[in-house]
Amino acid sequence: MQKLMKVWDLLTIILLSVLLALIIWLFPESILRKVVGLPFILFFPGYSFVSFLFPEKELDSIERIALSFGMSVAMVPLVGLALNYTSFGIALTPILLSLISFNIIFSLLSIYRRINSREPFVPKVEIKFELGEKRLNRVLTVVLVVSIVVSVAVLGYVVATPKQGEKFTEFYILGEKGKASDYPTHLKVGQKGKLIIGIANHEHRTVNYTVEIWLVNAAYENNKTIINEMYFFDRFNVTLEHMPVDVGENWTPQWEIPYTFSIDKPGRYKMWFLLFKDGILPPSSEPEKMRDYAGTDYENRIKDAIQGEIQSLNLNVVVE
Repeated sequence: MQKLMKVWDLLTIILLSVLLALIIWLFPESILRKVVGLPFILFFPGYSFVSFLFPEKELDSIERIALSFGMSVAMVPLVGLALNYTSFGIALTPILLSLISFNIIFSLLSIYRRINSREPFVPKVEIKFELGEKRLNRVLTVVLVVSIVVSVAVLGYVVATPKQGEKFTEFYILGEKGKASDYPTHLKVGQKGKLIIGIANHEHRTVNYTVEIWLVNAAYENNKTIINEMYFFDRFNVTLEHMPVDVGENWTPQWEIPYTFSIDKPGRYKMWFLLFKDGILPPSSEPEKMRDYAGTDYENRIKDAIQGEIQSLNLNVVVE
């Protein structure tokens, strides 16, 4: 029992490391994950390594604590860097298992060295500050420890209240085969063209989308867009939940629809795909299909799309 009391701190690190793994796998949303996770990353690796290097009374408690924080901050990124060059990569499971293994291995080695030391270091709950020549060093050490604790507290706050990621919507068109090629850009009158329209919601909320499609014949003169013809083609709606962005996984579509169309008027057009969120711009009434709206308020839709004020895509289509 006396030997166990000499290494209670290292046994605690082993138990908490194993406990953290169980919490993550069984209760991933628990607050205990953050409570145990912070010292697991910022303190345990450095403390177990420092205890291995200095099993005797070369360092006192305050110096060990300060050095443990510094060593952890230096060593954990190295573990991540090493994993980056393996097939496992930088992900939760390999990082967790690597740090658990590191903590357990060096804690066990530290236990062996401390038990077999002549004057082993045994941590005490009460820390006594000595007066005399080393008083200044003690004060500076305390200041360092306090600074580290404050930094850890700030980091804990940031982890507990993470900043919301960037808000955006993916809007894209693909060819019939699902690739960014082979678009139906040359058609005969009445010939069917096929493509795929896709949307992915990363707005951190549910969004009601409206897609409008227009056929536009326009020119650019004297730094102005002159719309000669503007035919309303189609409109449809879709409601999508938020879809998180996971950079560690392969990209997958959220919503796609095969879209088949034909154009009965010959000419050179730019087919505009306009995307509206939570309602469309006025005029909001649905226009008549294949009616020319050049010279009306509907022109503002295309002009806003050209200026980037409306999320949009366009495709050049020649109809003969």
